[in-house]
Amino acid sequence: MTMREYMLGNVAIARGLLEGGVQVIAGYPGTPSSEIIDTLASREDRDYHIEWSVNEKVAMEVAVGAAWTGVRSVVTMKHVGLNVAADPFMTLAYAGTKGGLIAIVADDPSCHSSQNEQDTRRYAQFALVPCFDPSTPQEAKDMLPYAFEFSEKFEIPVIFRPTTRISHGKSDIELGEIPAEKAVPHFEKLLDRWVMLPKNARPRHTHILSIQQAMEDELAESPWNSLEIKPGAKMGVIGSGIASVYAKEALQELGLEASFLKIGTYPVPKKLILELLSTVDTVLIFEELEPVVEEQVRILAQEAGLEVSVLGKEGGFVSREGELDVSAFLEALRKAFDLDIEPDSGKVPLELAPRPPSLCAGCSHRATFYSMKKVFGKDAIYPSDIGCYTLGIQSGTVETTLCMGSSISIASGLYHAGEKRPICCSIGDSTFFHTGMNSLLNAVFNKANITVTILDNRITAMTGHQPNPGVGFTVTGEPTVEVSLAELCKAMGAGFVTVVDPYNLEETQEAFKAAKEFEGTAVVIAKQPCVISGKRAGIKRVPYIVDPEKCEGCKQCVKFGCPAIEFDEENKCAVITSLCSGCGVCAQICKFDAIREVKR
Repeated sequence: MTMREYMLGNVAIARGLLEGGVQVIAGYPGTPSSEIIDTLASREDRDYHIEWSVNEKVAMEVAVGAAWTGVRSVVTMKHVGLNVAADPFMTLAYAGTKGGLIAIVADDPSCHSSQNEQDTRRYAQFALVPCFDPSTPQEAKDMLPYAFEFSEKFEIPVIFRPTTRISHGKSDIELGEIPAEKAVPHFEKLLDRWVMLPKNARPRHTHILSIQQAMEDELAESPWNSLEIKPGAKMGVIGSGIASVYAKEALQELGLEASFLKIGTYPVPKKLILELLSTVDTVLIFEELEPVVEEQVRILAQEAGLEVSVLGKEGGFVSREGELDVSAFLEALRKAFDLDIEPDSGKVPLELAPRPPSLCAGCSHRATFYSMKKVFGKDAIYPSDIGCYTLGIQSGTVETTLCMGSSISIASGLYHAGEKRPICCSIGDSTFFHTGMNSLLNAVFNKANITVTILDNRITAMTGHQPNPGVGFTVTGEPTVEVSLAELCKAMGAGFVTVVDPYNLEETQEAFKAAKEFEGTAVVIAKQPCVISGKRAGIKRVPYIVDPEKCEGCKQCVKFGCPAIEFDEENKCAVITSLCSGCGVCAQICKFDAIREVKR
């Protein structure tokens, strides 16, 4: 009897890894990929190693070590994580693997939770490795066992590229069997492959080029690419990944007679593309982000001497940015073929109140930023980093955000460029462990006169509360070493290191004053558990209330920006709502002693 289960896309991907016999899983949290490891770590019947690594490069190397013993491994990350892991990955393409190795790299068209929209298919082209581009959660699950087999057949790592709509969409998933037998690890000492000296790298480059055609031929015959030729149809459509689903749906709704090619693997299936091009006058290519398929189609058409019109991102028929959908395809059809189509805008005729993202009620980062701004002032420069604390932009203390770990390096660059204003940068605890440590070491070594604020909320909060080396437990909840940020910073040579409770404004502001006056690289560690994970751990605080008799309506507490504080315009009085987490910072801000704990 076939088993089916309603699943989140990432849960389906996790299931596909199990059905593929994965034995080692490593990754770094990054939306939209995080739930894959979270799901696998929560299983009680684990017969595999699983870890959150300190960054994507390390995670990649853990997976590589496992694959070189002959077992199946996977590394997970979001698209920008591959930038961090590219150093080992590009050379791994030359060295190859023994056991199957899949790099799951989740792309985020429309930047739902990312700083760019880069297309991982470009990395696949760059590294000369195959890429699997699922169109549905079911296909994503089914692709993974195939991807492991493909990786092992050609002894090459492969990229698996879900997008946000695949990872975070939900679908009814048909389940397969989870194999009982696993590979027995054995590391074979192949020095000509595992040691990438120039004399070994050169022939390995020749090797990877020599297998491109064989890989392309095999992928073309896989179930992830399919061609439907409509007799007599002069219009063709090529859809890639999830965009192929939107295109297919629209064609069916309109009842248009068009030949259709679905592409789910890279290198692209050239024979199928040429077969389509030979039967149509015009082809419309529908793919998200970069014109990866489009470029290949244009080249193939030119080489084959085919007089076919290729339409896509060139000419503005399909957008090169953001997510696509059915309405985007309808608009592309209208432009490309001058069809009488009224595209659905997809907009709901409803005015919603603006809800800009903000730090949670009682978030310690808000208190840290408040004290930081009090001490350093409006004229200071505030580089920041990637994390939920980036929302501190509303506090006026986030003035740069480039990539993980960059805040300290940018602060150093500002100082060494001759900037005379005070510089106070901020970085989260997990981000500091990720790539901030190198930046701090560099700042200390090169004598940057800056203040580094480590926002230690005891968890990797932004991506779903995953553990990091500073919390004392692993992804499976096992106790492990709890790395001291303070001792780590001291060991790297920081001359001023202090730990404060950001809820204590006086203590925190005194620490910032001392850091500002210190000549050299100073570190202030603002340590307070994330309010969400703190509540889950059983931390309870007494909420606060405003005494309307004492409140003068100055709005200083409202300007603090906590979602739990509102202002009653009718009574000219601040009000604290049920969102209050009991941090007590607003009571310290109030000059009129109008805010107090609720009496039990």
